[in-house]
Amino acid sequence: MTTSDKRILNSIQAPAAIGPYSQAVIFGNTVYVSGQLPIDAEAGKITAETAKEQTRQSLKNIEYILAEENLTLSDVLKVTVLLSDISNFQDMNEVYSEFFKEPFPARVAYEVAALPAGALVEIDVIAGKAD
Repeated sequence: MTTSDKRILNSIQAPAAIGPYSQAVIFGNTVYVSGQLPIDAEAGKITAETAKEQTRQSLKNIEYILAEENLTLSDVLKVTVLLSDISNFQDMNEVYSEFFKEPFPARVAYEVAALPAGALVEIDVIAGKAD
């Protein structure tokens, strides 16, 4: 692999990366979207307070990034959900089911000790582009 084999994907609608990483990287027909915190790009910070609201914002950020390649959540193959408290799993799952429909992507969900910026939720995805 060379740097010319991969492309960086950014959306101005989604929040800028808060560290040395890209919003997403495309390699071949696969799009790797970095973990999206529930940052409101316009406000430049997390404005959502509940796990439901934060899940919704994280998934909207992912939608904005995928849209840059004319992709949608239906193109998502794998989802990783990080929760600062696993007791928020049901609330996250309720909102998640509003965004993802059958056939569902593969998914894992973990409780972690803490997330950046005091977030309750962080979500990353891997999506596939059709030939």
